[in-house]
Amino acid sequence: MTDAALERQDAPGAEAPETEGPEAAAAETSKPARDKAAAPRARSPKAARGKAAADVTEDVAEDVQPASTAPAEPVEATPVAAAPSRTTAGRAAARGLRARYLEDVVPALTKQFEYDNPNEVPRLSKIVVNVGLGEALTNAKAIDAAAGDLTMITGQKPIVTRARRSIAQFRVRTGNPIGLKVTLRGQRMWDFLERLTMLALPRIRDFRGIPGRSFDGRGNYSLGLREQIAFPEIDYDKVDRLRGLEVSIVTTAKTDEESKRMLELLGMPFAS
Repeated sequence: MTDAALERQDAPGAEAPETEGPEAAAAETSKPARDKAAAPRARSPKAARGKAAADVTEDVAEDVQPASTAPAEPVEATPVAAAPSRTTAGRAAARGLRARYLEDVVPALTKQFEYDNPNEVPRLSKIVVNVGLGEALTNAKAIDAAAGDLTMITGQKPIVTRARRSIAQFRVRTGNPIGLKVTLRGQRMWDFLERLTMLALPRIRDFRGIPGRSFDGRGNYSLGLREQIAFPEIDYDKVDRLRGLEVSIVTTAKTDEESKRMLELLGMPFAS
């Protein structure tokens, strides 16, 4: 060792250089881990909201008083009214001639003909009003005029009937309009029959009743009127021409006797 080295070693205040060994390296490496463990752990926003909700739930649970354990009083059941039958509902909704049929005609027919089943009682099926228009072959406006009158009489728009085959004698070809027809069902059928028997037929001059032999043998009845002005809906001053019409009453009766008796009870004025 030289003299310079010895002087530096013996100089006061001189410190020996530190030796970096494996233990010092391990201590330096574990220092950040200790700092991380010593720092307080930050909570995520979701966890913070969950803890706040749990605290509120606990506070509410403390304020809520326990429910009473006393037995509940029995509740009396309210009686339910029975639903009206179809016959009762039909009578309540019926009006005019239809109500008369349900209240008076059905019991009278059941008593006279001794029906075992209520469905055997004859009833009206439909009423067909037909107007023949031979003049439509030469007068194109006849269809419109007759359609207006028939609409006012029945309250329903008619359909045009056309020829099914050609007839050379009458100068008719297949497809030519030759008439109008209206089929009435439901309440319109009952209203039309009521106006026919109570208003239209009594207005006919020298009226003495309708014939009682115009049945077809299967319970259906046909009636012809010479003028449409018998109905009060038609204004005589606005009629361009007098036209007749035919009324066909279709029933479910099996015999003409049952059908005639039903129509008599409905007010149809048959000639004696």
